[in-house]
Amino acid sequence: MSKPTIQQIEADLMDDGRSRAISINADGSVTTIECHGLDNAHQVFFYEQDFYVLSNFSAFSLKWRGRRFDTSEAAYHWERFATGQSSPDRGPAHGSMAAEIADMIQFADSAHQAFKIAQENKYLQRPDWDDVKVDHMRTILRAKANQHEYVRRKLLATGERELIENSWRDAFWGWGSDGNGQNMLGKLWMEVRRELRPAPRSLDEILSEHDPAHVTPGKDD
Repeated sequence: MSKPTIQQIEADLMDDGRSRAISINADGSVTTIECHGLDNAHQVFFYEQDFYVLSNFSAFSLKWRGRRFDTSEAAYHWERFATGQSSPDRGPAHGSMAAEIADMIQFADSAHQAFKIAQENKYLQRPDWDDVKVDHMRTILRAKANQHEYVRRKLLATGERELIENSWRDAFWGWGSDGNGQNMLGKLWMEVRRELRPAPRSLDEILSEHDPAHVTPGKDD
């Protein structure tokens, strides 16, 4: 029986009423990918829709630095104030004020409220925040993936597609109002995805697993 053509596959996908994309694998086989919203065979948009799990506003609690947060969004904004760092011209009261804001963020009723509290008190955040915020976000995303099997599974299910936070509000973490933002959150998730994938095994490792007598060339017996 001959393999179906791309045109036949596309027709079948259109008939079932669902939005899907076609990916051609290296061996010539065809993989169909169910798409949601703006998703396609090359990109996943996670501001909402099926991969909202990757959003910092999604409801996945986080154990972070000995505390519990309802979302990774809250943990991220907590970091902006938790150290109580102050610049020399801010005075000794700055540290305690920042710590109070951090506590308010931790116990905020929602991710949106945590964000609002942080923005309203931005003048109290650690002065070097812009220099360290990407590193903090990276470690928070790693923790989220490590603590939630479902997050890992959904992240790996994106395959090799580009991950994009299609937030029109944020041109740094997302793609911004014109689609030309830095998409830093998507880039960090792709880093975490690469870290989660097992390293490819060499042919010698595979042969040794199935044949104990196999010796890797160049190695002593």
